Amino acid sequence: MSERRAASEAETEVLIVGGGLGGVSAALAATRQGARVILTEALPWLGGQLTAQGVPLDEGPWAETLIHSASYDQFRRAIRAEYRATMPLTEAARANPRLNPGQGNIGTLCHEPRIAVGVLNGLLAPAIAAGRLVLRHGLTPVAVETEGDRVRAVTFETAEGETLVIAARLVIDATETGQLLPMAQVEHILGAESREDTSELHAIDGPADPMDQQAITWGMALSYDPDGDHTIERPARYEVFRDMQLPFWPGRQFGWTVSDHVTHAPLERALFAGDSDAPYLFDLWHARRIAWRRNFTPGAYPSDITIANWPQMDYWFRPAVTGDAAADLATIEDARQLTLSFLYWMQTEAPRHDGGYGYRGLMARGDVLGTEDGTAMQPYWREGYRIRAAFTVLEQHIGCAARPGQDQAEVFADSVGIGAYRIDLHPNTLGNRNTVDIDCFPFQIPLGALLPERVQNLLPACKNIGTTRITNGAFRVHPVEWSIGEAAGTLAALSLREGLVPQAYASGAKLDDLQGVLRADGVLLEWPRYGALTPRTRTGYRPPAA
Repeated sequence: MSERRAASEAETEVLIVGGGLGGVSAALAATRQGARVILTEALPWLGGQLTAQGVPLDEGPWAETLIHSASYDQFRRAIRAEYRATMPLTEAARANPRLNPGQGNIGTLCHEPRIAVGVLNGLLAPAIAAGRLVLRHGLTPVAVETEGDRVRAVTFETAEGETLVIAARLVIDATETGQLLPMAQVEHILGAESREDTSELHAIDGPADPMDQQAITWGMALSYDPDGDHTIERPARYEVFRDMQLPFWPGRQFGWTVSDHVTHAPLERALFAGDSDAPYLFDLWHARRIAWRRNFTPGAYPSDITIANWPQMDYWFRPAVTGDAAADLATIEDARQLTLSFLYWMQTEAPRHDGGYGYRGLMARGDVLGTEDGTAMQPYWREGYRIRAAFTVLEQHIGCAARPGQDQAEVFADSVGIGAYRIDLHPNTLGNRNTVDIDCFPFQIPLGALLPERVQNLLPACKNIGTTRITNGAFRVHPVEWSIGEAAGTLAALSLREGLVPQAYASGAKLDDLQGVLRADGVLLEWPRYGALTPRTRTGYRPPAA
């Protein structure tokens, strides 16, 4: 970056890079404790995987009964409140305390991304008004300046092509792929660990491989006009994508037969399994439906709206995080073309549930995702760079099969939050491993997983914490990312207030102080012990009826 002239400079106590759920949660927590914060986001929307990537909340079976933290509960309540205040709901939907706007069967609060964007901005508004938070969109990190074991500043390129350098006493990496870690030369891991190194049941045989990563998926929003023709232009690589097949897949990737995530047996899951207006059906349309027209007054929504983020769209051709910026950009664009090709296949060649071929009435909804073509602003990133941490969460700590004779996950004395999800990995970028989808106990988030081995003033705030590629499959979902961000933001503010490095809170009285602040803010640090806490299964979780 020596050739680049800084157009401007800024400074702050806490710099949070990345405005996904972890970044927003970190900003809320740090400003709540009195810190001055700058929060940056490259895209126009806050929310990361929930909004810019178009992935509805995926929360596990206790989302409505045991909220991880008071701030996350506030976030969820605000979404429902926004629907009741501004959207043309039916009286029945408005009166439903567990309103699920889309009635999607992936979770109990499937909703439109723009609603979440507004809510997240609203949650940050008081801190902005008080002068504790500055929110900057259109900033892409391009370099990090370090001094010994500390980060001094991050250099950004603005949307106008200028350069902005932000100096900070403490930096939080809340980017979707942990992209600050290699820039700052923070010790990190990428890709798959070896079973020889971690002793995990589901780690790979042979040496660790940074290019063995989970597939990314570029989602899109769709509605359905049965009498219309909204066929898009045929994508240039359509035939290549249409005809490809993984060696372990039951058929071509473009088809309604997929590999069951858990058993790997062939599984038929069509676009429509019956009446699309049904509250619940096991088909693709209902999986991530974010607007169920029956929840709204007649005519308000001519069609349901669903998010397509399905196995047929998993891009496993090559890894998307390699350190080669040009190659990575080409890869993610190819993933977007895969998604558009699948839409074209559905519109023209897909077997219909009522006979014939092609659903020409499928309509890409760019308005729903803030884009022109209906694809999301960015792909769904399932993993990226992870810090080499003071403590690494292994499958032996949370996986049911890896803890024979145990009825709970490892208990961590340094817990800073809780989470619950299956260990869920998609096919890999080498094309030689199917899904890994296995039972996992409800777990705690250990502080040690947030502490880098060496660097003293950088903290991770999402999928870049000290997990393995296996355990990341349980930690990567929305509420866990929120909890990680909340812990990172709280720790940052406390360490600055007391003039200590974050590592000082790893044990003893300082750990007690940190945990006391988190508890006072409504963060749960341990799971209650009662019989209902059993591992989630794919067949055992079904959302309540509207």
